[in-house]
Amino acid sequence: MSHRILLVDDEPDILEFIRYNLQREGHEIYTASEGAEALRIAEQVHPHLILLDRMMPVMDGVETCRAIRNNPSLKHTHIVFLSALGAEEEQLTGFDAGADDYLSKPIPMKLLVSRVQAILKRISTEQQPTKNESIIKLDPHRHTVLCQGTETQLPRKEFALLELLIQHAGQLLTREEIYTQIWGHEVVVGDRTIDVHIRKLRQKIGEEHIQTIKGVGYMFVK
Repeated sequence: MSHRILLVDDEPDILEFIRYNLQREGHEIYTASEGAEALRIAEQVHPHLILLDRMMPVMDGVETCRAIRNNPSLKHTHIVFLSALGAEEEQLTGFDAGADDYLSKPIPMKLLVSRVQAILKRISTEQQPTKNESIIKLDPHRHTVLCQGTETQLPRKEFALLELLIQHAGQLLTREEIYTQIWGHEVVVGDRTIDVHIRKLRQKIGEEHIQTIKGVGYMFVK
């Protein structure tokens, strides 16, 4: 399986050497020479793994790590420090900043590739959704939906409709059931009201997640 990896180091030779060896393993590699650039790239490509140096200009590795950890869209990104600062107290500083692992330079390239492959295998296992886990995350307090790293604010009825569909993922909900659950028995709404709300939700989370059962109702699919 190919993964997106972001390499962050201010030494071009190191970047190129690591990039070459990880690309040979079939991964999609991005590079940055300092922290601010790394943040911009990470927000664009959402890497599975970031290999991050400690000593860099503009933003050092610790600042960069903290900034990534404060970005909700990058919460699933795995961060590994690759640094010559290998003393125990330096490693603890890295872990305190939010790193998932810490590798010390110098490290033989074969060993580095092996460690990276092991980390990526663990990431793939951790990020496999469980049977009842939705690939879409809802925040009921803020009425937001997080889908593929993008957070979107939803109107109250749209949020309630999406929440209902997700709670019954894989189960057909008839139009009558949806009307009753979302608008109640006492509220009269137009025949196309549900269709309009469904269309707006599809524009925000993708067409593939809400399936139409013609003449009957709708179903959320993962």
